[in-house]
Amino acid sequence: MKSFTLPDLGEGLAESEIIAWHVEVGDTVEVDQVMLTVETAKATVDVPAPYSGTIVSRYGNEGDVISIGSLLLEIEDQESALQSQKSAAKSDAATVVGSVSHQSHNVNVDEYWVGSASQHTMTRSETLTAMPSARILAQKLGVDLHKLKGSGPSGVILDADVYNACDQQLPGTEVLKGARRTMVSTMTASHQQVAAVTITEEANLEHWEEGEDITSRLVMAIVQACQQEPALNAWFDAETMTRCVHNTVNLGLAVDSPHGLYVPVLREADEYRAGGIRKWVNETVAGIRERKIGREQLQHATITLTNFGAIAGIFATPVVTPPQVAIVGAGRIVEKLVLRNNQPVSVKTIPLCMTFDHRACTGGEAARFMKVLVKALESSHA
Repeated sequence: MKSFTLPDLGEGLAESEIIAWHVEVGDTVEVDQVMLTVETAKATVDVPAPYSGTIVSRYGNEGDVISIGSLLLEIEDQESALQSQKSAAKSDAATVVGSVSHQSHNVNVDEYWVGSASQHTMTRSETLTAMPSARILAQKLGVDLHKLKGSGPSGVILDADVYNACDQQLPGTEVLKGARRTMVSTMTASHQQVAAVTITEEANLEHWEEGEDITSRLVMAIVQACQQEPALNAWFDAETMTRCVHNTVNLGLAVDSPHGLYVPVLREADEYRAGGIRKWVNETVAGIRERKIGREQLQHATITLTNFGAIAGIFATPVVTPPQVAIVGAGRIVEKLVLRNNQPVSVKTIPLCMTFDHRACTGGEAARFMKVLVKALESSHA
C-alpha cells in the first residue's frame, strides 16, 4: 500500500482547499490521471496520480482546508497487494495515521483521549479519539468534540471535521477558505508594509461616444499613464531598498466573485486595444466563476485596477498589494451640473482614486500619473 500526501505545489503555499474529488474508493487510477482539484492562494490546481493502482481509502472532503504532507489517498498497486496478502494474517494491530491536519502525524489512538479521567475506563468501542491539533482547534472555535463523528481512520476526529462542524453552528462561525483566506494575509501584509496615501480626481466623460466600454477605456488610460509616469508601474523591496520600474504593463484587474477576491493579470496590457481587452475580461471572469483559473494568470502584476463603481461607491481608498506600489480605483459614474459661460450644463463624470506606496513614489509622481490618466479618459477616443 502506498500513501499519497498533498505535495508542495510551489510558491511557498502551505495550505490548499479541496475543490473536487475525481476518484472514489475502489477506482483504478493510472499514472498522471487527475485525482482531485485543489485551490491554493494562487490558483486552482489539478493534482495527478504519482503511480497507478486501486484506491483503498480517501481522506478529506470537498471544502476541507489541508496542509502540505496531509494524507489524501492510500493506493494499492499490484506488488503491494501481493505483500498485503502474505502479511494479512500476521497481525491485526492498527496505527492511525494523522491526515487533513496542519501537520503530518503518526498517532496511536490509545494515546489521545478527550474528556474527563473517568472516561479513560470506557471500552475501546466507546472511546472518543481526536488528533491533538483537532482538539486545540475545537477549543478555539467552540466545537463540542463529543458531538462529532470522525472521518479519519478508525473514526479519529480530524481538523477537517472540526472545521465542518464550525461551519454548521447556529449562529455559525464561517471558516475562511480559498481566495477569502488569501485575502486575509494579503491585506494584513499591505497594512503592515505599505505607507499608503490616496489621491482622488474625476474625469469628464462628455466626449465619450455612446456605448463606450468603461473597463477597456480605464485599462488603456492606465497604460498611457504608466508610459508617461512609470514610477507607479513598479515593484518595491524595502529589505534591499530597491525599486524595479517596469517597461511593460502587467495590469491586475480586481474581480469580485462568490468565492472571494481574485486579481487576474492582463500581461503586456500595452499591446491590447479595446476589443482584445473586453475579450480577455469576459473569458477570465468566466474562468474565475467556474474556479478554473491557472496559477500563472494571477502572477506578476505591476499595477492594479479595481473598478468598484460597477457595483457601488464613488471614492475609496484601495489597498496596495506589495511588491506593487499603486492601485487605481474607479467609482460609479455620476451626472452633475457644471457652469459653461455662466450656464449650467449636465455632464457625466467618473470618480477616480489611486492609493500609492509613498516609500517608493513621490506625491508629485502620483499627481502627474493621475493627470495623465484623467486626460486620457477625457479624450474623445481611446
